[in-house]
Amino acid sequence: MKRRDFLKTGLAVPFVLTSRRCLSAQTTPGTLQEISGTQNLSCPVRAITQPPGSHFFGYYDRYQFDLSSRYALGARVDFDGRPPKPEDKLFLGMVDLEENDKWIELGESYALSWQMSCLFQWIPQSETDVIWNDRENGKFVSRVLNTKTKELRTLPCPIFALSPDGKWAIGADFARIDSLRPGYGYVGSDDPYFNVKAPEGIGIYRMDLQSGEVRLLVSLAELAKIPHFGEDVADNFHWVNHIALNTDGTRVAFLNRWRRRRGDRQQMSGGGYVTRMLTCSTNGGDLYVLDPSGTTSHFAWRDEKYMNIFTAPKAGMPRLFYLFEDKTENVIPVGHTKMRSNGHQTYLPHRNNEWILCDSYPDSRTRMQQLYLYHVPTDRRVDLGLFHSPREFVGEWRCDLHPRCAPDGKKIVFDSTHSGQRHMWLVDIRHIDFSG
Repeated sequence: MKRRDFLKTGLAVPFVLTSRRCLSAQTTPGTLQEISGTQNLSCPVRAITQPPGSHFFGYYDRYQFDLSSRYALGARVDFDGRPPKPEDKLFLGMVDLEENDKWIELGESYALSWQMSCLFQWIPQSETDVIWNDRENGKFVSRVLNTKTKELRTLPCPIFALSPDGKWAIGADFARIDSLRPGYGYVGSDDPYFNVKAPEGIGIYRMDLQSGEVRLLVSLAELAKIPHFGEDVADNFHWVNHIALNTDGTRVAFLNRWRRRRGDRQQMSGGGYVTRMLTCSTNGGDLYVLDPSGTTSHFAWRDEKYMNIFTAPKAGMPRLFYLFEDKTENVIPVGHTKMRSNGHQTYLPHRNNEWILCDSYPDSRTRMQQLYLYHVPTDRRVDLGLFHSPREFVGEWRCDLHPRCAPDGKKIVFDSTHSGQRHMWLVDIRHIDFSG
C-alpha cells in the first residue's frame, strides 16, 4: 500500500515520544541551524489525541482551554486530504489533560474549515460554556453548550471573535469568505451577494451571546469606499477575515481583502488578492487603516493598544514581525534576528507581554515546521521542536501548528501531521527559565 493510500485509511498511528526530548533532537535539523543565538531545550511532548479519525483545533488565537487549563477543546474528522463537502461533519469534544487525555464528546458541526475548524472555543469567564459555529437549514448559526448540564441553545449567526467578558461576539459572513478564499469559510451555504462586489448588507457584525441580537458594525460597501494609496478599490470583490478583539474589548482588528476577479479565488498570493488591516471601535465607528501596506498576514493583540503583525509596513522594509500602535503610524521591529519567517504569534500569559509563542510554515527543503518561544527584551529564542509536515498536507488542507498556550502558562497544544495523521500534541514548558 502506498503511503498516500495508507493515510486515507486513517490507520496511521501517532508516534509518541518515549523520551523527554524534543523532536528537534530526533529529526534532521532544518532551518533552525541557520538562526544564530537560539537555544534548544529538552521538553516533554505527547500526543493528546489518537485514532480513529484525525483531530485538530484550528486557529491560534482562540480560547482552546477552560479557565482551569485542564480541558482542551478539539475536533475529530473521518476524512483528510481534500476540501470539505457540505455533508462532512465535525465531531466536537474536549481532552481531559489530567485523566490520561480522555476524549469527552460534546457535539457536532457542519461548519467545517481546515484552518478555522468551526471556531470551537470556551466562552471567556465561563467555567462551563463553550460555543461553536454550525449549519442549520442552509444557514450558518452558532451553538452554546453548557458542558455540565448539556443544555444547548442556538444563536442566529456564526461567531468569529469573543469579547474578553464573554458577553458578545464579532462575526462575519462565512459563505462570502468561502466563495472568495477557500479554506477559511464554510461550504454548504450560498453567498447571497455572490455577484455584488461590495454589498451593503454584510461585513462585520456584533452579536449578543444571551439575546442573540445582531447589529452590523461595518459593511463591505463602507470598506470599499476607502481608497488604497489614493486608488479607488470599489470595483473589486471585497470580504473580511481574521477578526480579533483587543485585550479590554474596546477595539476590533480585521483584514479587508479584495480580488479583481472571482476566477482568482484559488490563488493564494502573488496578485490573487490585496490585504489591508483596519481597526474600529466595538460599535463600528472610529475606523482606522492601521496597515495599508497590502502585505498584512498574521497578527495578535499584545494589549489594548499595541498589535504584533507580520508585514512589510512600508516600501523598502523587510516583511517580518512589527509592533504597531493602534491609531498611529508608530511601528517597532520585533525579533528580526530570530523570528525571520511568517508564523502564528501570541503572547504567553503571566509574562508581562515579554514572551512570544510562534511557529513557522514547513521549510521548502526539509518540510520541517518550527515551534519556539521568543523573549523580546533580551532577543533570546528558545526552540521547542521541529515537526515534519508530509507533502500530502498542502494547500487548503495543510496543517499549520497554530500553537495555543493554556491560561496557566505551563503547557502548549498544537496541531501537527508529523505522525502521518492530523492530531493535537502537548508541550510541557514548566521547566523553561523565563527569567530572561
